[in-house]
Formats: sequence, C-alpha cells, structure tokens
Amino acid sequence: MFGTVRVTHAFLPLLERSAAPVVVNVSSGLGSMARMTAPGSPAYVYPGVGYPASKAAVNMITVQYAKAFPGMRINAVEPGFTATDLNGRTGTQTVEQGAEIIVRMAQVDPAGPTGGYFDAAGPIPW
Repeated sequence: MFGTVRVTHAFLPLLERSAAPVVVNVSSGLGSMARMTAPGSPAYVYPGVGYPASKAAVNMITVQYAKAFPGMRINAVEPGFTATDLNGRTGTQTVEQGAEIIVRMAQVDPAGPTGGYFDAAGPIPW
C-alpha cells in the first residue's frame, strides 16, 4: 500500500505532463468488500487478514487519486488467480492471462473509465 502511494507520487510530475496519463493499480478480488462478504464467493472463505486489507487499501488509494486527478485515468484491476510464486504456482491461469487486464487498462483512452475496479470480464464490486 505504501509502495503504491510512493510510486504514484513520484510519477505525478511525469503523468501531469502526459497527453493521456494512466495509472493501473494491481489489486485483488480479496480486496473487494462485496466479494469477501458474499457467502458462496471463493473470496468469502479466505482466512487471511493482511493481504485482503492491503488490497482494500489499494482500492481506496485508487479512488482517492482518481478524484484528486480527474484528468488522469486511475483504476484498480484484479488479474485473477494467477500461477505465481506468491501462491506456490497454484493459480488457475498463466501470468500472460493475468496480465491481460493490466495491459488493457494501461491502454485506456482519455475518455475511458477512472476510479474503477475491473477484472477481465469488466467492472467488479468494491
């Protein structure tokens, strides 16, 4: 969470000079209050506290920066359960599949969404 703020803050001067500034924060479905409180959701049974709380904080940082900088497109994305070192390569999709939403949102045009939370299928609930 602190890294997200520090990196965003460090890049603000460059972003402000860009014709089409975009920030994509990598979150998780575990940062969704809606998913974490929905019985039957895979996120509902996740037992940890730290990781979901940090991703919920990334979501709030995304919203606050999007409001503070309306000329920028600032969004959070959920790459899905991707096979990485973090989960012992147990994820159900490849890194390339997980990266698709990140790359897609990095290419959003100036009229695109901002202050949103997305996965490969579209907007997801906070």
